Amino acid sequence: MGQASLASVQIGKPQSLGSDGATDPFDAAWTSGIFKNTVAGSVRISSAGVEGDAQADLAVHGGPDKAICAYSANHYPGWRRTLGLTPFEHGAFGENFTIGGLTEDDVCIGDTWEIGGALIQVSQPRQPCWKLARKWRIKTLTDLVVKSGQTGWYFRVLQEGVVSAGMTFTLVDRPNPRWTISAANNVMHHSKADREAAAALAAVPLLSASWHESLTRRIGSGFP
Repeated sequence: MGQASLASVQIGKPQSLGSDGATDPFDAAWTSGIFKNTVAGSVRISSAGVEGDAQADLAVHGGPDKAICAYSANHYPGWRRTLGLTPFEHGAFGENFTIGGLTEDDVCIGDTWEIGGALIQVSQPRQPCWKLARKWRIKTLTDLVVKSGQTGWYFRVLQEGVVSAGMTFTLVDRPNPRWTISAANNVMHHSKADREAAAALAAVPLLSASWHESLTRRIGSGFP
């Protein structure tokens, strides 16, 4: 793991797109906050998220455990080659923070990081939904992201602060070094029959409530 820095910050408000009665499913009416624009200058972050940002479906997005969506800048060159999309710039995955020098192998559940006077804590991997595929009009994109393991992750905000592109991240605490984002993704998506691993991940105190509940339901209902 090298020096981690905030490559860019993105925010956006929910947009309503498409139209009712469209023959192409990609053109049907939908609402999403996945479209983000890069912030020029500094922006405040709090337990409510990044100032100026909002989500459309609050049942599955946003909230204290998902205050900030982060994605690794390291992955962008590979995705541009794989998808053949240009431009395909930071914020393409709907993330708030695009971070250089960190990937899913370098970040652990419960990590506390300091940036711009703020303290932020890793809560769970991101689980990309159908809206990512819809945004780019690539039906298989959500599955490709999950299979790649390059999902990104979420932060909760423990202490407010002001951030801007170019700032560096400092690791303050790492209570769960076993549980990288990659390891958690493997349990959730690729090793669904491993009851012991699911129980161990569900028992991590700083795991988000939604992942804890999902894993607990899985264990209770049997495997896979």
